Amino acid sequence: MSAGETGASQVKSAVRTVELLEFFAGRPGMHSLADVQEAVGYPKSSLYMLLRTLVDLGWVETDSTGTRYGIGVRALLVGTSYIDGDEAVAAARPTLDRLSDDTTETIHMARLDGTNVVYLATRQSQHYLRPFTRVGRRLPAHSTSLGKALLATYDDEQVRKMLPGTLSALTENTLTDREALIEELALVREQGYAVDREENTLGLRCFGVAIPYRTPARDAISCSVPVARLTPAHEQMIKDALFDARDRLTLATRRL
Repeated sequence: MSAGETGASQVKSAVRTVELLEFFAGRPGMHSLADVQEAVGYPKSSLYMLLRTLVDLGWVETDSTGTRYGIGVRALLVGTSYIDGDEAVAAARPTLDRLSDDTTETIHMARLDGTNVVYLATRQSQHYLRPFTRVGRRLPAHSTSLGKALLATYDDEQVRKMLPGTLSALTENTLTDREALIEELALVREQGYAVDREENTLGLRCFGVAIPYRTPARDAISCSVPVARLTPAHEQMIKDALFDARDRLTLATRRL
């Protein structure tokens, strides 16, 4: 085998490794070799050898039978390292704490990743009923106030290139028509905030604002509140608190 062929083989192996890890990251739980092979389409023998290598290195784990596979603890260590070392997340922590105290509701910070948002930080509600969102979770941008706030920092043609014509539905309230979403993004630009009207989780309404330390923005913050507890006065207080937090975060992240 020539040096060029060896290099190509190594690159192909690296791509397959990343694709495997992304497969497991997007599908929690344990999966059989046949299920993984069907999803990724690699030859079964090379897939098995790659999985065994990742198991030995701690990136993939097996169950007690050794026949089912899932994401390993080293993936958690790398993900935690990413968040711990991110300057924007570090700069946002005092503001997120204050926003949580001011609203008493659940606060999120997320980053746009393609057509999804990835949650980078969370402050849980001080009330008994708490929506469950974990750091590292990925959700379609079009179904969240965070994602809408970020998509609104792109122009309409850019959004059309980013998103398919028909969007996936997480609840019965999710906007699934791209053009309808684009119409809503115009309103988001006008009013300065986005709203998730039970489009991601039934029973929850969320308000989000983008942090404009980059153009287009890549990070946003939001506040989630159960609709049963949301009054007009509480909603206005949340919006005011988000605008104040946005302004403070813009100053805190201006050098990033």
